[in-house]
Amino acid sequence: MAVPRPLPYAQQFPLLFRINGPQDLKGLSRQELLRLADEMRGYIQEVVFNQTGGHFASNLGTVELTIALHRVFNSPVDKLIWDTGHQAYPHKILTGRRDTFPTLRTFKGLRGFPHPSESEHDALAVGHAGTSIAAAMGYAHARANRGTNEDIIAIIGDGAMTSGLALEALNNAAMVKGRLIVILNDNQMSISPNVGSLTGYLSTLRTNTTLRGAKATAIKSLRKMPWVGRRLARAVDQLQESLFSLVFPSKVGAMFEEWGFTYLGPYDGHNLLQLVDILESVKQLKDAGPVLIHCLTRKGKGFGEAEGDAVKWHAVSEGGLKKPVPATVVPDKVEPPRKTKKWQDVFAEACIELAAQDSRVLTITAAMDEGTGLKKFREVYPDRCFDVGIAEQFAVTCAAGQALGGMRPIVAIYSTFLQRAYDQIIHDVCLQAPTGLPVMFALDRSGLVGADGETHQGAFDFSYLRPIPNMVVCAPKDDKELRDLMYTALQYDGPVAIRYPRGNTPGVAYEAGKFTEIPIGTGEILRTGDDIAILAIGNMIPLALETAEALAELDISVMVVNARFVKPLDRELILKAALRTKRLLTMEEHVITGGFGSAVLELLAEEGMTGVQVVRMGLPDAFVEHGEAKEIRKEIGLTVEDAIAHCERMLKVGGKSSEVGIQQPLFEPEP
Repeated sequence: MAVPRPLPYAQQFPLLFRINGPQDLKGLSRQELLRLADEMRGYIQEVVFNQTGGHFASNLGTVELTIALHRVFNSPVDKLIWDTGHQAYPHKILTGRRDTFPTLRTFKGLRGFPHPSESEHDALAVGHAGTSIAAAMGYAHARANRGTNEDIIAIIGDGAMTSGLALEALNNAAMVKGRLIVILNDNQMSISPNVGSLTGYLSTLRTNTTLRGAKATAIKSLRKMPWVGRRLARAVDQLQESLFSLVFPSKVGAMFEEWGFTYLGPYDGHNLLQLVDILESVKQLKDAGPVLIHCLTRKGKGFGEAEGDAVKWHAVSEGGLKKPVPATVVPDKVEPPRKTKKWQDVFAEACIELAAQDSRVLTITAAMDEGTGLKKFREVYPDRCFDVGIAEQFAVTCAAGQALGGMRPIVAIYSTFLQRAYDQIIHDVCLQAPTGLPVMFALDRSGLVGADGETHQGAFDFSYLRPIPNMVVCAPKDDKELRDLMYTALQYDGPVAIRYPRGNTPGVAYEAGKFTEIPIGTGEILRTGDDIAILAIGNMIPLALETAEALAELDISVMVVNARFVKPLDRELILKAALRTKRLLTMEEHVITGGFGSAVLELLAEEGMTGVQVVRMGLPDAFVEHGEAKEIRKEIGLTVEDAIAHCERMLKVGGKSSEVGIQQPLFEPEP
């Protein structure tokens, strides 16, 4: 029996494919709006789940809210500012990107997050949490200065609301002139379940059925009073939540009102028609100042499994579902692969083993206990694992306090997110003692992360950590070396940052519970050679070895050095390699400016070694867009073929390093 082919999207979702921009929503009937929500949810499932992968549950949860916003407001004149942006797929679909949506997160395709260069409807490039309210206030200040009257709406999730930046913005709400609307998309989740007192406040308001029942009774009574009338009752219901809070106090409502907001809600974020009415009513308010509308939504709405496990279904893998291999196809016989693990799983297992050996070991994460692997650690040591929510600054300073209290904290944060705590790294960790405090930073997702794009590429950690006094910076080449560097960091009386990439490890075997201390600032020679020395670090080691193998077939002798440490460098080893070969090729999955290659150049300059050719391979001085890591490396010149070409150019008699791509000509032999 033939399997029926899926219909083209335009036939599957006919109403959605009539909507070419937000203005097309204005003419739809209320029933058509409901149908549109169903079709949009189906389209997201078809594309994201079956084809591209991407953030899944969060976008299913914002369908009705997004339709209501675009129905009522006039984007791009009115500004919709999405926090984090991982819930903005419906927004993309409604703002002229419906037909290109199947290219989502693919190389040269649609970004996974809003970005002004992609659409005039994207008011802010986002990807990190907590930015929307602050940016919206900036827009409001500019509006007041220009004397215009467009609406400005920030849409922020409850998880992002716990970030320090969001709380700082809320604290400045009273400064806003004119109407500023904040939509609190409350689904009780960031990626992992939310933590902290604010989450408890929101839960109180969410679940207080007595409070909400009393409100309903009050509104019903008002409607029966002729001198009040239905119109005023509706205003009390939808707009004057501050008045209601005086009669039926709510901790959350009162808290937001202390910040200067008119607090409205909570409302059912999936009741599309009610949302439209509420937003229309808010739009009629004059000189309202800041207004916060509290909407209750459910991650994964309409997709049973995602509703039941929003953590698992927060995102689905790139490439969607794997197609089954037909039974008639017999795969070629291959050698059994190494048993690889995800880097974060190797990290988490090492944390558990180290904690068993040392009672001082504590762990901290900023709303990423799933992504960093620390969920496993929490299951074994619940009292020694701290999820502080989206609050990287707090995480780092809290770790400093733990270290001052005699503990050995491990702070697990994605490389791109640790940037948010830069001052705390300097002020609260590195200068607190002669050698700094013994805090271990585990920088997950360093280097290229692929489809999440510019905001998530871990491209800058060597550069921003290397200048800080007392900081040790290193990167492992494989599973065992990660474990050993973690053990080394715990023996050291100062801060150590260990960066490692997204994805699977090389699968190097190790013995559970066994660790080897690696002397700080030492590398290792993996392959000897006389013509060229490749100095590589972290996940560039396989590229270096593959390059050396290929050049060996051309009778070119290549030394391969695993540098391991960016700070301090293994000065003796690098200088010996430079003296022996006179040609160095550095490799790093990190921006070239200020990275590992720059550290090598500084060393050679300090030693006056001007007779050495140096070529640096790494990421360009640009924000690297989304795509598979393999595609990106080819695009930017970080492949074996590129490395071979660089080596061949260096070997030409009197040759100079080319100016092509990201290669940098630096030191050349003296005449």
